[in-house]
Amino acid sequence: SFLTMIFKKTIAILALTVSGANTAAFALSKSTTKTLATSRTSPAGLKTTCPRFVNNGSVQSSTALGLSAEGGAKPVETSSSTSDVMEQLKVGGYFAFWYLFNIAYNIYNKKSLNALDFPWTIATIQMATGIFYFVPLWLTGLRKAPKLSLDDLKTLFPIALCHTGVHVGAVIALGAGAVSFAHIVKASEPVVTCGLNALLLGQILPMKVYATLLPIIGGVAIASMKELSFTMLALASAMLSNVSSAARGVLSKKTMSGKEIGENLDAQNLYAVLTAMSTAILIPLMLAIEGTGMFSAFSKVVEAGEFTKKSLATLLGLGGLSYYAYNEVAFLALGKVNPVTHAVGNTIKRVVIIVASVIAFKTPMSTGSIIGSSIAIAGTLLYSLAMNASKKEAKKT
Repeated sequence: SFLTMIFKKTIAILALTVSGANTAAFALSKSTTKTLATSRTSPAGLKTTCPRFVNNGSVQSSTALGLSAEGGAKPVETSSSTSDVMEQLKVGGYFAFWYLFNIAYNIYNKKSLNALDFPWTIATIQMATGIFYFVPLWLTGLRKAPKLSLDDLKTLFPIALCHTGVHVGAVIALGAGAVSFAHIVKASEPVVTCGLNALLLGQILPMKVYATLLPIIGGVAIASMKELSFTMLALASAMLSNVSSAARGVLSKKTMSGKEIGENLDAQNLYAVLTAMSTAILIPLMLAIEGTGMFSAFSKVVEAGEFTKKSLATLLGLGGLSYYAYNEVAFLALGKVNPVTHAVGNTIKRVVIIVASVIAFKTPMSTGSIIGSSIAIAGTLLYSLAMNASKKEAKKT
C-alpha cells in the first residue's frame, strides 16, 4: 500500500536522523550530573511525570515515552534567518513524521488485531521490535550504550511495569473496539493523573485546572453512551492504560527525583531500557495468558487466503517498527517546541488519528460520539494550557 511504501522510506530517514541528532532536547553537557523528575504530558497529550536533564543551567525536555511532554525548551534563537527557516522546517518534519508514524501504528496495529485475536502476543512483538532498532545502534557506537547497576534496574523496574501496562492496555483496547473510541477514552488520562498525584504525592492543583477535567469526564461519558462499537473490554483496557501511565508518572517522580541513574541514560536510552525491560515482563505474561496459540492461528489465516506468510509477518513487523518509531520521533519533536505549541500539537494529533482511523476502517461514529469526543479532546487541550499557566504562576511566587 501507499502507506507502507512511505513508511519504509521514512524509517530509513528516521534511523539516520535520530542516530546523528544532537539536539538541545537530548545532548547533555559534561557538566550534567543528575536527573530530575518533572511533571509533563505524554506524546498523546496526556500528563505524566518524567526525568529531565539539567544542561548548562537550563532544563531541557526529555523523554517522550509516554513519560513525556509538556513540550521542550523554546528553540534557541539565532541571528541567521536561514538558520531560523531551516530550524522551522526541521521541527515541521519531526511533527510530520510523528503524526505519520502514529497513524501508521494505529492502522497496522488494528489490522493485525483484526487478523489475529491475540493482543498479548501482538503487544509483546511490538515491544520487542524496538530491540532490533536500538541494540545495533549501541553495538556500532552510533549511540552510547547505557551502563546500569543492579540497583538502577531495581529503581526502574516499577516504572517498566507501568510502561508495560500502558502499552498492553492500549493494544487490548484497540483490538476490542474502534480505534477512535480507544483514543477518546485515553483522552481522560489527566483525570486519573490528578487523582493519583493528590492521593500519593499530596499534590493539590488550582481549581481552574480541576475545572478543565469536567469537560473531559463529560465528553468521554457522552461518547461512551453513544459509541456504536462500545464494549466494556475496550473501555476497561483503555482505562488500564490510563491508570498505568499516571502511575508511571508518579513512580518516576517518587523514585527518580534527584537521583543519578547509571551512565549514558539520556531520554532515548531511558525509553530503550524500559522497552527491553517491558519485553522481558511481557514474554512470560503472554505465554501464561495466550500460550503459543498465535502460531497455529497465523497458519490458519494464511491457509484461508486472507494473507500470505510474508504479508502477515510484514504487517506485524511494521506495527512494531511504527510503534517504536513514533516514540523516537516524538523525542525530537517535543524537545523543539514550547509548552503551548506542544499542547496544541498533541490535540491536533489525536484528532488526526481519530479521523484517519475512521476513514481507514470505515468506522461509523454517531452524532453523540462525535460531540462527546470533541468535548473531551477540547478538555485535554484546556487542561494542558491550565497546567502550563499554573506552573508559570508557581515560579513567580
